[in-house]
Amino acid sequence: MTTMSQTSPDTHARASIAGRRPAPPAWLVVAVACAGQFLVVLDVSVVNVALPSMRADLGLSASGLQWVVNAYSIAFAGFMLLGGRAGDLFGRKRMFLVGLGLFTLASLAGGLAQADWQLLVARAVQGLGAAVLAPSTLTILTSAVPEGAARARAIATWTAVGAGGGAAGGLVGGVLTEGLNWRWVLLINVPLGAVVLAAAARWIQESRAGGERRLDLPGALLVTAGTATLAYAIVQTEAAGWGSADTLLPLGAALALIVAFLVVEARTRLPLMPLGLFKVRSVAVANAAMFVCGMGSFAMWFFMTLYAQNVLGYTPIEAGLALVPSSLAVVTGSKIAPRMMRRFGARNVAVAGVLVTAAGFAWQSTMSAHGSYVVTIMLPGIVMMAGAGFAMTPLASLATSGAAPQDAGLVSGLINTSRTLGGALGLSILSTVATSRSAGGLDPEALTEGYAAAFLVGAGILVVAVVVLVVWMPGRKRAVAG
Repeated sequence: MTTMSQTSPDTHARASIAGRRPAPPAWLVVAVACAGQFLVVLDVSVVNVALPSMRADLGLSASGLQWVVNAYSIAFAGFMLLGGRAGDLFGRKRMFLVGLGLFTLASLAGGLAQADWQLLVARAVQGLGAAVLAPSTLTILTSAVPEGAARARAIATWTAVGAGGGAAGGLVGGVLTEGLNWRWVLLINVPLGAVVLAAAARWIQESRAGGERRLDLPGALLVTAGTATLAYAIVQTEAAGWGSADTLLPLGAALALIVAFLVVEARTRLPLMPLGLFKVRSVAVANAAMFVCGMGSFAMWFFMTLYAQNVLGYTPIEAGLALVPSSLAVVTGSKIAPRMMRRFGARNVAVAGVLVTAAGFAWQSTMSAHGSYVVTIMLPGIVMMAGAGFAMTPLASLATSGAAPQDAGLVSGLINTSRTLGGALGLSILSTVATSRSAGGLDPEALTEGYAAAFLVGAGILVVAVVVLVVWMPGRKRAVAG
């Protein structure tokens, strides 16, 4: 198995720069990379509680309101692989700065939008910037920290920060919307982005893959169009359903584009995605497991927030505060995982984490319309998110440690793409389950039945991820445990 080593092309690139400037402490590089990841993930969920205010201020239609979220998600998923490979070829630091700069400027434009179309365009550009930025965050981290226990701890921090960003979105959005106005859920990115930009320019050192710097343009266009169209098809199911032409046509087009991409990659001298990468079992299986885990677990925050507000009557801020223990649990699980990986192996820790998450989802599916906070939100939320943190760290470690150094950015983009597309597909499936079970009822009992059914199906999906890991992931002796 090919693994990243300290004699990789990335190391030589860093060494030449280090001759001009002393290398910063690894913890500082990790902190800056994680700050970029936090901003990217935060913006997936931070706008949710601000949507009613956006609609009232800008006159958004119901479909337009949906596209405030979807424009970001589709651009984010569609351009991620391209962003990862661009970092490999043209420099991870450069792409980090370009992506964060674009993200920050788009946040400013969205916060100042005076019409609905201006906000939607800004959100799409935000997603593009995030897609360029996100893969570089993990690649910069793995390039700065030698493989082994230290890198496993760094990846755990990256995982915890990313999960924490998604969890914090509801609380941050609620505080900003109620305390100021909806524009600040976007404008807050401007000062934060400026600080991270300055820190990255000062402390992150450039690294890139060796060899010819040539971008596979046909492959880039096909995979970007394919993944973006697939994301579009998935989000269409929320309004149109799975059997409608509005869903089936883009779904068919997406599959055709992805097949064409694979054909092109098999025949291209310098492909965007070397197909041999999937012969590394840890990479292939970790991404498959990440996709399935995303399907099962991503919707947790969505349904928990709806349950707290629509059934238990919490305000947006109260709903955000109610999920703080869950946010702390995912951070704790992520930080404990590296120690367990050294003792039991990455695969076994990932399996245990997914099983714990599935158990939490099963527990959550017993919720009632008159449940108490401790029993129906706090405790099952802690179990779900502790398990998720416990699982995501070894999965990210397995996927990155099995790849060659010149493919580090691509692998990072692939991990984020798997998680994002899996999450989007899972949210669509579980939303359909919840709606079908509630049979259109809007009373607390009907809504609770729908949410409970979604959590139960989510638990079943997570069990599938366990099967994938147990059957196909290499054992401890062949998989890198971190």
